[in-house]
Amino acid sequence: TSDSAPTATAMVTGIKTNDGAISVDQAIQRTEPSADVTAAHSVMTILERAERRGLSTGIVTTARITHATPAVNYAHISNRDWEADSNLPAGATVKDIARQLIEFPYGNGLEVALGGGRSYFLPNTVYDLEYTTQKGRRADGRDLTAEWVANQANSAYVWNKSAFDSINPYTTDHLLGLFERSHMRYEADRHLDVGGEPSLAEMTTKAIQILKKNRKGFYLMV
Repeated sequence: TSDSAPTATAMVTGIKTNDGAISVDQAIQRTEPSADVTAAHSVMTILERAERRGLSTGIVTTARITHATPAVNYAHISNRDWEADSNLPAGATVKDIARQLIEFPYGNGLEVALGGGRSYFLPNTVYDLEYTTQKGRRADGRDLTAEWVANQANSAYVWNKSAFDSINPYTTDHLLGLFERSHMRYEADRHLDVGGEPSLAEMTTKAIQILKKNRKGFYLMV
């Protein structure tokens, strides 16, 4: 049996690959640290093709945004565990998964990314706004949530339900929502969340409201 990395890779690229691999072919080594080698073995995804054609794109998940199934849409890397730069081996030049979302090279980038995994986007010098005794995981000092907002016009980043609810989908063109440090909570536990979390249905609804503004169409993985 395969894990979700090659399974989801096959779904969005049509290419079979090895366990742990994210949108790269089966000839790459599991721990390939080189950006150039990774690029040579990368395979194009549905989401990338959609962006190249001017469609809007998005991901909605209750897992980490950087987890295997959502990541196969926008990232290319030999090891699914390399979600932040602090997870990379010494000397690696390949970009970590979170960074690949923010530095996405096709079209005008993803319009919507909603899920968990906040700690992989925040520096290890900054305390989390929801869990105030814990810090981010990034060793490069970058706050990728701030970069998301700075990179595109009409962009927003939210981390709790009230901020999510306040987002107007008709004036917001790029929305990043990271509602937990790791995976979002199970539905039965969602009411216990400190900052509050939107449901999968609420995230999907708002994603479609943003994406459907594009008359060319959209691609959304939920």
